[in-house]
Amino acid sequence: MHPFAKLAVSQGSVGIHWFEQNSYAIKDPDGTIVQIDPYFPHERPAETFVHPQPPLDESQLPTDYVLLTHSHSDHTCSETLSRIHNAWSEAKYVGPKESIAKILKETGINIDQTITIAAGESAEIGTMTVYAVYSKPPEGDAIAGIAPPDVAHLGYVIDAGGVRIYNSGDAINTLADNDNLVKAVADLKPDIGLITTHPTEGEFPFFEGSILLAQRIGLKAAVPSHRACFVKRDYDPEEWAAQFPADGPKPIIIPWNSHIIYPG
Repeated sequence: MHPFAKLAVSQGSVGIHWFEQNSYAIKDPDGTIVQIDPYFPHERPAETFVHPQPPLDESQLPTDYVLLTHSHSDHTCSETLSRIHNAWSEAKYVGPKESIAKILKETGINIDQTITIAAGESAEIGTMTVYAVYSKPPEGDAIAGIAPPDVAHLGYVIDAGGVRIYNSGDAINTLADNDNLVKAVADLKPDIGLITTHPTEGEFPFFEGSILLAQRIGLKAAVPSHRACFVKRDYDPEEWAAQFPADGPKPIIIPWNSHIIYPG
């Protein structure tokens, strides 16, 4: 069994396991385990993937719920979701309409095991509650020259035993400048953020933008996401952490395929 399955989480804390990319598992004090954007393909050519082996054998991690931020293949991976479903047949899947449509078409997951969610909505997922927010506005950002996204892009704030975790999903580059979207997250009062960023690429917030986002939301701590998976989209998290101001939020770098307990 995976070590995260055996992890004891005390009241007032939450377990957060980062695999790679935007793939996480969250565990609350009641033992509920939620995976976010699990992406563990078995075909991993060296020119594409940083690591030759997937970070998880899906049969080794009991899973109650899966959250999907959007339907791109590295966030809604039918190959991975099929293995989770085969191993943990009672698991339920929560995501935007495109993700749910994809898994109903491409996997053996039944419709009664799915929950379609949209920005502004919430859902009870076992002993946790999840709140959906936009990570990319449907209209894009015309001022910045960013076209509307091809599918709905969500982020989530997850209340796990009183600790609130924000997962940004694939955030638009200018998210920190969008007052309405920032307020939607800030109003949910997350404690720690799992934030997608990249120093140069431009689809996601640059380091400076991700730090500004964390500050404007009011996070106590932030974790860098969307790395250590694709060779051409990797970055150095130490460079990201070094740019945080001394007065916070606190940058936390989770090593590849390992966990933290927050607050620890």
